[in-house]
Formats: sequence, structure tokens, C-alpha cells
Amino acid sequence: MSMMKKAISAYGQASIDLVVESASPHQLIVMLYEGAIKSVVTARFQMEQGKIAEKGAAISKAIAIIDDGLRLALDHEQGGELVENLDRLYEYLSFQLLNANINNDVDALSHVVALLTQLKEAWQSIGPNQLNSEALATTENNEALRDAASYGKA
Repeated sequence: MSMMKKAISAYGQASIDLVVESASPHQLIVMLYEGAIKSVVTARFQMEQGKIAEKGAAISKAIAIIDDGLRLALDHEQGGELVENLDRLYEYLSFQLLNANINNDVDALSHVVALLTQLKEAWQSIGPNQLNSEALATTENNEALRDAASYGKA
């Protein structure tokens, strides 16, 4: 039985690797949002079930996706104010996740999921051909992205 699980796991990892290798930068950002959302939803479920270790692992994974994926993908040289706002928002999300983990705060996790979902939907609404800072600042479809990015701005 464990041999079957290993085979399925290896197949799943190979499939993920193939998708990542063939994805555009735009698709990769969407995938990062989806992964972060999935991890936070998993953390919320584990928290509700009283599974502390699993909750912590899921929150750690979400923080890693935000900090080591989404934040590192920001182009601070060309992104201007939008990138600065997104960076602050990602920092805020990571902080909320850390506090949710410490305080077993289901509402904080729901809040993070809502913000990540908003960001993902805004990112999906823009085409890969519009991904320069000027287009981000002027395209009407990006109002939700700019609104979400300014959340928590000092």
C-alpha cells in the first residue's frame, strides 16, 4: 500500500513540475495565490479540528508562499507605488497568519483568504500582455488589484 502512495505522490509531483515549467510568469503568480489560499483554508480546517501541528504546518506553508514566492516576484525597480503597496500587503498577510497561528484566530484566517482571493481574481482579470507598471496603473480592470494592494497602507 505505501508503495502505491509513493507512486501516486511521485506522479503528482511530476505533474506539478511539468505545469510549473510550462506556465507563463502570469500563470505562476495565479498558482502562487491558489497555493496560498489552499494552505490557509487547510489551516482553518485543521484549527477547527484542534490539530495544532497540522495547522502550524499549513500556516507556515502559506507564509512561505507569500514571502518566498509572491514578495520575491515583485519588481521594485519598475513597479512603483503598486509594488510598494503589494509588498506591504504581503507583509500584512504574513503577520496576520502568524497572529492567527499564535491565537487560533479563525476569523483572521478567513480575512486572509478573502484578501488573497481578491488579489488572485484581480490578477486573473489582467492579461499577461498588460503586465507592465504603466498598464497596471491605468487599466480599469485593475481597480480591485490596486484597492487590495492599498489595504493596510500606512
